[in-house]
Amino acid sequence: MSSDINELYRRVIYRNNTLTDLLTTSRSTPGELVMCQEKLVQEAVDTLLDNGIQGQLMRDGHNKVYKSFSNVIESKKGRFCETLLGKQVDYSGCSIIVVGPSLSLHRCGLPREIEIELFQTFVIRGLIRQHLASNIGVAKSKIREKKPIAWEILQEVM
Repeated sequence: MSSDINELYRRVIYRNNTLTDLLTTSRSTPGELVMCQEKLVQEAVDTLLDNGIQGQLMRDGHNKVYKSFSNVIESKKGRFCETLLGKQVDYSGCSIIVVGPSLSLHRCGLPREIEIELFQTFVIRGLIRQHLASNIGVAKSKIREKKPIAWEILQEVM
């Protein structure tokens, strides 16, 4: 798989270098030749991103189809699905619905504890960017301990 992508990258680089040579070595290169080489570069990039987008699959010397980026990430066994989408995330919360006299019609308020949990990554980033926490662990502890600065950052990010 990675060797397929490496080979497709090699083709892009080779064709791009050929185009660069055409443009830099000779000022009298026919425009049709330059346009043809530009098309070859574009086809190589298209194949790298999605083999078969041009209508015909790129194959190696053994008639094996090259795997492009889209092939690598598209299936359930693809790297994208296995590593990024395969994580279980729980953003559920439970709360009691009450009237909020300060809220206007068609508005909803969230308890602060749920807000801080839902927007935790943004609060962590805010604490670190403002040099109020040196790392993620310190930022999380400030949130866990309900430090006033964590609530202030929450208001800023919301």
